[in-house]
Amino acid sequence: MSSPFFPPAEPQTLGRIADAVGAVVDDAARDRIMSDVMPLDSAGPEHVTFLRDAKMRTMLQETRAGAVFCHPRFADIVPAETVALLTPYPANAFGLAAGLFHPSAMRPRPLTARAGGEIAASAIVEEPDRLEANVIVEAFAVISRGVEIGRGSVIGPNVVIGPNCTIGRNTTIGANTTLQCVHIGDRVIIHPGVRIGQDGFGLARTPDGYRKVPQVGSVIIQDDVEIGANSTVDRGSRRDTVIGKGTKIDNLVQIAHNVVMGCHCVIAGCTGIAGSVTMGDYVTIGGHAGLKDGVTIGSGVSIAGKAAVGDDIPAGASYAGYPAMLARDYLAERRAIGRLTRRKTDASNS
Repeated sequence: MSSPFFPPAEPQTLGRIADAVGAVVDDAARDRIMSDVMPLDSAGPEHVTFLRDAKMRTMLQETRAGAVFCHPRFADIVPAETVALLTPYPANAFGLAAGLFHPSAMRPRPLTARAGGEIAASAIVEEPDRLEANVIVEAFAVISRGVEIGRGSVIGPNVVIGPNCTIGRNTTIGANTTLQCVHIGDRVIIHPGVRIGQDGFGLARTPDGYRKVPQVGSVIIQDDVEIGANSTVDRGSRRDTVIGKGTKIDNLVQIAHNVVMGCHCVIAGCTGIAGSVTMGDYVTIGGHAGLKDGVTIGSGVSIAGKAAVGDDIPAGASYAGYPAMLARDYLAERRAIGRLTRRKTDASNS
């Protein structure tokens, strides 16, 4: 599929694809070349596709795809003309394979065609000597005094970076982002419109109303973090706000002051995390969830979308509901309510 927004796909052999994603493929097919990835119903002989689940069995039997990622239990229904790429996690493998065909789509590119090290004439860089080699600064960006930026990083149009911030190497800052009081690591992706390092929501109540509490901490964003468009990360008041290595944050997420988030967490869109929340590693939070200030979330916790978390959650637990509770208890409660509702309906109709 051609696109005016991305370069053509880079053809790959099935052997390279299988090795990259940990799939098993017949040795006789390893040198076969595929041109791109496509959905199961529209893939042709030159495409790689995947079987998501058993509901798509009929589509698999009718596919014209050249190769398909599927669970080993479905290997016997793969058409003879289609090469099976066997893996327990076909959807995940398909996503990883797509990155091989479309490497340029893995990171945001400069919006203007600029060579490394080029600074737009309209940009304001107060201390350009603090920028390492091959940094791109696009139109109307403002980079204040004391800012350090590592080599290979891209600063998008209209970005504003406050004094003394640091940005690591091969990091991309999307258009119209504002950064202040922040230290950002290597290979970080900040999508357009993100706000990082502004005041946390700290207020003291007095007889005359609410008064502002100074927020004098900073934000630490470790390596390989990705933050989605129009999300916000407030700086700390007395301790730093920290986003751990490898964490991925969706669009429109609010992270309040003093939050300390572990490594490799995943936060879906429209989630709100209140001040001073502490999270372990590999925490997963569904969309529209809300976390009360000061709670502690253990490593490996899974929180369902729209859950309202008001208490600490131990490591490894799965929570859901409003208020949030163990997911198994929430499901049992919903089933019980359903049974009671049906009984009441049946009784009123009899």
